[in-house]
Amino acid sequence: MRRRVFVDTSGWYALIDRRDDGHARTSSFVQDWLRSGGRLVSSDYVLDESFTLARARSGSRAAFRLMELIERTAALDLEWVGAERFNRARTMFRQYDDQTFSFTDCTSFVVMRELELTDALTSDDHFRKAGFELVPAP
Repeated sequence: MRRRVFVDTSGWYALIDRRDDGHARTSSFVQDWLRSGGRLVSSDYVLDESFTLARARSGSRAAFRLMELIERTAALDLEWVGAERFNRARTMFRQYDDQTFSFTDCTSFVVMRELELTDALTSDDHFRKAGFELVPAP
């Protein structure tokens, strides 16, 4: 099986915004990852959040650039949350009421565990708190 990394909202955003602190490191990581045959994994919930974040921070053109980047990424496996994953995320969201995980975070954790992914392209420390590795390492 090919190596796969889950891409969270902050990872997608860092790829399109040169002003983002992690832009250079994230772009370099993704280029190396794809060149070595790795694949990217993300979910419909993360993409929704990413497009909304890009529009809120940088306007519609940035959101459209992100959409185009994702549409051109042949090495992307898009996972749909759907009813079963949604219900498992809802259980997790309630279970971790002592954390500040977003509901989208919980859907990502459900997808990652189901697919046995250990690495997340993100700057969101919630992923580390949930037991995953952040790449590139902060």
